[in-house]
Amino acid sequence: MAEHNELGKLGEELAVAFLEEQGYAVLETNWIFDKAEIDIIAQKDSVLVAVEVKTRSSIEFGLPQDFVKPKKIQLLVKAVNQYIEQNDLDVEVRFDIIAITKKSGNYNIEHIKEAFYYF
Repeated sequence: MAEHNELGKLGEELAVAFLEEQGYAVLETNWIFDKAEIDIIAQKDSVLVAVEVKTRSSIEFGLPQDFVKPKKIQLLVKAVNQYIEQNDLDVEVRFDIIAITKKSGNYNIEHIKEAFYYF
């Protein structure tokens, strides 16, 4: 596996552990619909949270969250709608980003709640 893929996988594992520590129930990881993949689908209280995880080994080229582009947001919205429909859910939906950066051998985790909205 390529090094960047391994870093991304580690980032997702760190994000799952972080969310669980914060009291979220992780329902799905790497959930795929059509051309979209939702890294983590979690729930806390009556809020369903679609989480995009971005992990970078440095911020030399920008912050991890800056790499979530409009096309990705569009695909995430489409996928979440399908997940809600498929599971017949009546929940509030929130889109978060977990940005992870590696610094001096440690990982910094930033949880950006309500990172974007859908209409």
